Amino acid sequence: MTKIAVIGGGPGGYVAAIRAAQLGAEVTLIEKSRLGGTCLNVGCIPTKALLSSAHLYESVKEGKAQGVIAEPFLDFSQIQKNKASVVSRLVSGVGGLLKANHVRVIQGTASFEDQSNLVVTDVNGEQQTLSSDKIIIASGSIPVIPPIPGVNIPQCIDSTQALSLESVPSSMLIIGGGVIGLELATAYHSFGTKITVVEMTPEILPMMDAELVQMLRKKLKRIGIEVITGAKVASVEEKNGIAYVQVEKNGITTSYTADKVLVSVGRRTDTEALNLEAAGIRHDRGRIQVDKFLLTNLPNVYAIGDCLGKIMLAHVASAQGEAAAEHAMGHLADIYSDKTIPSCVYTDPELATVGLTEEKAKEAGIGYIVGRFPLAANGKALIMNGGEGAIKIIADAKYHEVLGVHILGPRATDLITEGALAIRLEATLEELITTIHAHPTIGEAVREAALAAEGRAIHIPN
Repeated sequence: MTKIAVIGGGPGGYVAAIRAAQLGAEVTLIEKSRLGGTCLNVGCIPTKALLSSAHLYESVKEGKAQGVIAEPFLDFSQIQKNKASVVSRLVSGVGGLLKANHVRVIQGTASFEDQSNLVVTDVNGEQQTLSSDKIIIASGSIPVIPPIPGVNIPQCIDSTQALSLESVPSSMLIIGGGVIGLELATAYHSFGTKITVVEMTPEILPMMDAELVQMLRKKLKRIGIEVITGAKVASVEEKNGIAYVQVEKNGITTSYTADKVLVSVGRRTDTEALNLEAAGIRHDRGRIQVDKFLLTNLPNVYAIGDCLGKIMLAHVASAQGEAAAEHAMGHLADIYSDKTIPSCVYTDPELATVGLTEEKAKEAGIGYIVGRFPLAANGKALIMNGGEGAIKIIADAKYHEVLGVHILGPRATDLITEGALAIRLEATLEELITTIHAHPTIGEAVREAALAAEGRAIHIPN
């Protein structure tokens, strides 16, 4: 029986462990903290739990227009209890799945002794040597702390701390206009916090479709979230319990004050403790290098997820985990592909994207056509959020093959799967059009966007 050791119990590691066990391996999983990793414990899941509470709070406050009149009271301690309950249930579920698949779990920190042996140090400092035929590294990532003077003051927090605040701060300045920063900005703004976002690049969410990002940015401005792009935080200092933040833009320095400063400038690989050099594993400043099979330069060691330092998304790690486990167990034809990776931002409205953006198509010199459909012309969107948002489809100009789908609106993060499947199957606009979409749904706007790309939309002028 093949022995496989998995380092890390996040969405990459535990999925790899389960898949390897299903294929007949004897699997040991080493996790230094809690099963579920960053995503379940201090990332995706708790963030979405807070956002769900925030959305409910906003909905009740705005219910008058729909005939529901109430004065909601915000019980932030109960919001945190609900978040913790959701996390606990999911983490417990992961443990149950591992047990059901006969995966041995060791709580401890793993490091390489050599190519095939790991030294595992448990919570009591006791060590054991674990020998395996194959090893899958899924050690994850940790937040980046930028070298900003004063960033270590108590008022500066990372995303983990932002998810566990005991009370709602009156003001928060967020360093970083990426996914994490904007999602927490959305949640805390709904709870009543005055939000300022400072982003160094010319635009927030630089990897998303620029046209839809601009629409989202206008919404953020309209509701009172200040977004400053092309700027950097020069320093932070504490005076009487308040953070004073110096922001530089176009050579001009402006001072801002905030109860909390959320440092959210990205994440970096968490590989220092692995002792990669002992095994001779090739890496670039901690970013483990792999081939198309997710195999390192060693024939028995794989690496997946955030520790590669590339696309740091839970669903990417899970897909890579399955692919690595299958390859390790002899399924040599199963190759991980990044062609259909959706990216989702749980702002209000949600933003989701898959495939090529219009900007990327231009850069690649691809001939393309664009279909746009405003959700103001969609009945379900009008009911749900007043029709805010749009759907945009990028297609090949010659064959009308779907190359990219971008959605801003209600349920965007659920709807994007249709776009991913279309790209995966090399579907054309005609195949989207001839697929009957239910009414009334947001999803039927995907079909309308495909119609618009061919100049034959039904519910908007062409």
